Amino acid sequence: MFLIKSKREIDLIRDSSRIVSNVLKLLENYIRPGVKTKDLDGMVEDFIRSAGGEPAFKGYGTDKENLFPASICVSVDDVVVHGIPNGRALCEGEIVSIDVGVKKSDYYGDGARTYAVGSISDEKARLLNVTEQALYKGIEQAVESNYLYDISFAVQQEVEAAGFSVVRDLVGHGIGKSLHEEPPVPNFVPTGANRKGMKLKEGMTLAIEPMVNSGTERVVVGSDGWTVRTSDGKPSAHFEHTIVVRKDKAEILTL
Repeated sequence: MFLIKSKREIDLIRDSSRIVSNVLKLLENYIRPGVKTKDLDGMVEDFIRSAGGEPAFKGYGTDKENLFPASICVSVDDVVVHGIPNGRALCEGEIVSIDVGVKKSDYYGDGARTYAVGSISDEKARLLNVTEQALYKGIEQAVESNYLYDISFAVQQEVEAAGFSVVRDLVGHGIGKSLHEEPPVPNFVPTGANRKGMKLKEGMTLAIEPMVNSGTERVVVGSDGWTVRTSDGKPSAHFEHTIVVRKDKAEILTL
């Protein structure tokens, strides 16, 4: 898999990412108390298909007996990622992360955002703000001649300075003709011999996605094989953009 994308490939990723961006914008009008998560999923699938794309998550997975059944991941409060939409209604004061992937013309876009459901607590609002700011701090480092873990360090520093923790069992990723490509993009600096990671080059396309917990970094996977929760039951937030590494400033394709 080639890490450096051509202009044509980037344009195709941009097309898919634009649909992702439009979905996340559209959802601003629908995230409210009483809305069922399965209804959000159905609406998003219709929107993606009407725009000429395919839901990238639906049918995704390595276990053929347990492929992801929905078009979006809907993760409420202590669910970090991969929440499966169902008949549950959103409640006042919750936070909900929506993760959406789109395939169009054989190339992918991926993005996520955490929304407030009605009025939320000051601490939850701070969690959302810090997580989103950490995403942008990481994106600032996604320029040619920097190193991969410059992104990781920037995210980790922003999160931990605020007293929160970054999830270590899940990471961002390269993206292009596959939804998940090399390299992994952790939100922390891994221990080991190479503390810098690979050198970034213009034309790399990455999905940077801080997953930030208000309590412990530890997570558990539910019996459905998908739903990832915080091990202490405290809230988690998730923001993600698909970006292109450029010489001076990263280009955000899902903005």
